[in-house]
Amino acid sequence: MANTKVVVCIEDEPEMIMLIKAILNRKGYDVIGAINGREGLETIERVKPDLVLLDLMMPGMDGWEVYQKLKANETLQHIPVIVVTAKAQSIDKMLGLHIAKVDDYIAKPFSPNELVESIEKVLARKLNAAAEAPAS
Repeated sequence: MANTKVVVCIEDEPEMIMLIKAILNRKGYDVIGAINGREGLETIERVKPDLVLLDLMMPGMDGWEVYQKLKANETLQHIPVIVVTAKAQSIDKMLGLHIAKVDDYIAKPFSPNELVESIEKVLARKLNAAAEAPAS
């Protein structure tokens, strides 16, 4: 399938990566897991995915640092990012969505439907934005 969407999942819990892969593979997504921020950034640079699922709470390079490096890189900054985190406080959500401009935010634990709906919404928004952008 040529139009398979590739998702990079950056998450320090292997079980969570396996769960996300199981959910998304059934929906036709190709999921590549990365176990920490540094590996995640290298994977994004190598694969240039359609979307990134990013955990915030990771040892070493945390999710916000990964996000900042991603958005500072001109070849990668267009890739949508959905933050997936156990930090469900509303202030974090507000900061993430408004100040950092993440594309969406999912709090753990989440349902498979919640994950798929968020990804589909963000990818549709990206597609619409690309369609509306003036040709350069």
